Amino acid sequence: MAIADRMAPLIGGSSAIRKMFEEGRQLAQEYGAENVYDFSLGNPSVPAPASVNETAVRLLRNEDPLYLHGYMNNSGFEETRQAVADDLNKRFGASFAMTDIIMTVGAAAGINDILHLFLNPGDEVIAFAPFFTEYRNYTIAAGGNLVAVPADMETFQLNIDALDALINEKTKIVIVNNPNNPTGVIYSGETLDRLEQVLEKAQKRIGHPIYVISDEPYRELVYDGCELPFMPDHIRNCLIVYSFSKSLSLPGERIGYVAVSPKIEDHDLVRDGIGVTNRIGSVNAPSLMQLVVRECLNDRPKIEVYDRNRRLLYGNLTKLGFDCLMPQGAFYLFVKSPLETSAAFVDAGRKEHILMVDAAGFACPGYVRLAYCVSTEMIERSYEAFRRLAKACGLEERK
Repeated sequence: MAIADRMAPLIGGSSAIRKMFEEGRQLAQEYGAENVYDFSLGNPSVPAPASVNETAVRLLRNEDPLYLHGYMNNSGFEETRQAVADDLNKRFGASFAMTDIIMTVGAAAGINDILHLFLNPGDEVIAFAPFFTEYRNYTIAAGGNLVAVPADMETFQLNIDALDALINEKTKIVIVNNPNNPTGVIYSGETLDRLEQVLEKAQKRIGHPIYVISDEPYRELVYDGCELPFMPDHIRNCLIVYSFSKSLSLPGERIGYVAVSPKIEDHDLVRDGIGVTNRIGSVNAPSLMQLVVRECLNDRPKIEVYDRNRRLLYGNLTKLGFDCLMPQGAFYLFVKSPLETSAAFVDAGRKEHILMVDAAGFACPGYVRLAYCVSTEMIERSYEAFRRLAKACGLEERK
């Protein structure tokens, strides 16, 4: 085989979510878009704030093109990094310096930058199930192995009790996604404090630090007055990875950052190292978008639509007899399969042109994920299809 051995399973098992998205397009062509109910992909359904386009146009018209489209420090424009640091410090009472911020090609690149910095062949990354499917691929591509902590099926909080036994000398990284994709759960400050206690003891046992990636693309999508803990307040060796894909509805623009906590062990080495790994493959984050987000850091699309969709979809499905987890954040509904397997449930949904993602890919079989970052009208149209699906699954409608 010509390709690297570690890459073969990644190619063979490429994203089921993307495959489902492509299938949705095919079904729409065959049956009409109005008869397909695609809940597969977390693609924001509300447009970016007007300020984003207005800022981009103004920069394109007025900024020096050599500056606008040219190289900069690999870690990004200093003015953008300073703006991000100032924003974090103001909002969370933090103490980030400009140099603690590395602009990246979205959150995915930020996570990969960190993994490539820390992992030797065979080193381990721990993720709490259920977790974003691509974490496993990122880890394998960086030469490591991903170790899954079994899900806490009662609360879907971090299963801290199961963590310690999985930590060994090869453990380098723990990934925490808060709010969580796919459950929509927010991990509490108390849970994060317990995580830190376990990590502190484990670090003394194994003789080296364990760094925590706080993956936060859904930081701004929080409902019902819930508060999202600020990870560096609870975890010492914390690396925040952020994306503007959801907060500004810019998934295709691939712009985000890594924020290196001033408290972490070997701070300067880690910060400078990410600045180096950031240029492997990416070179630097897109210059235009760096300057756009600098001016739009606190602008938001009309994300109240997601809250409306959350309530509507949860209400519809629970009325039909489905067992769902009410999300506190992000824009996903986690639904328990009423059939023997979640794969069978996904197949049954497909017969009604309902596209759901099997949570087996999130290391949590027995559940499916529905992305409700879709039009409210589609959720309304999908009700009868879900009713037929509920009947096919033997569920009784609740009065």
